[in-house]
Amino acid sequence: MFPGGFNWPLWVAQDKGFFEQERLAVAITPTPNSTFQMKGLIQAEFDIAMTAMDNVIAYREGQGEAGVDGPDLVAVMGSDAGFLRLVAAPGTRGYADLRGKTLSVDALTTGYAFVLLELLERHGLVLDRDYNTERAGGVLQRYQALLERKHAATILVAPFDVTAEALGFQRLANATDELGHYQGVVAAARQSWARAHADRVRGYIRAHAGAVDWLREPRNKDEALRIFLAHMPPNTPPQAAETAYRALVSGPESFQRQAQIDLAGVETVVKLRTKFGRPGVKLQGAAHYYDPSFHQAAFNNP
Repeated sequence: MFPGGFNWPLWVAQDKGFFEQERLAVAITPTPNSTFQMKGLIQAEFDIAMTAMDNVIAYREGQGEAGVDGPDLVAVMGSDAGFLRLVAAPGTRGYADLRGKTLSVDALTTGYAFVLLELLERHGLVLDRDYNTERAGGVLQRYQALLERKHAATILVAPFDVTAEALGFQRLANATDELGHYQGVVAAARQSWARAHADRVRGYIRAHAGAVDWLREPRNKDEALRIFLAHMPPNTPPQAAETAYRALVSGPESFQRQAQIDLAGVETVVKLRTKFGRPGVKLQGAAHYYDPSFHQAAFNNP
């Protein structure tokens, strides 16, 4: 998983015993970037990756940047819509101020890079003509690079945007306000492994869903804040937990209930990859990249 407060359900599932109830022992590996993560998943170093839906499609279609293909990759559940914000350096008054600047991405051909390209294009800026990009790694690395003024703007995931705003950086857009439905993080696996370990996948989905339900229950807020701070760096101020709660739990965006995937959101991901991905490649419909059987079995749905 990528480091950040958006892993709150996983921390709750660990600390409150939701994984243990499913007889699962989950070892978490923080990833510095998507190429490390997806290469490890494809080569069976990891069983499940909490990753952007676009990464699943990219590597399944041979469009990833790690030098390996993952034709067996599939999403098995949804987690969130991405909590994606376009954040720029202090003094940026609007998109026009990004002209001629360098913006950061994780990998230009995967992840949330196409969201960045789409937002800028909607406001009249075209890659390589009006601005350029540079690889900086996952959201934590991009956040740090932005604070160091190495890049003019980037896509951040809440609550990194709130922290940056408090330091004078400018939020230019919430992605879902402009794009509508969008599927951000999913749990992805090799389909062959998932079918061979279906009980583990079902248990993982149930544990994650249970943790989200627990997290969204107002009476659990104080304990949820303590769990958040316990998994963040030691110098994280208590106010950061409150900020994260507003951004990730109680705000208009939140974690997806029952680990449901948003197929309309996956379709947006497909459309962006068709537009900005490898030319001439015909992608499948949204349902092709999601195996619903594990989710259906996890909750005994028909």
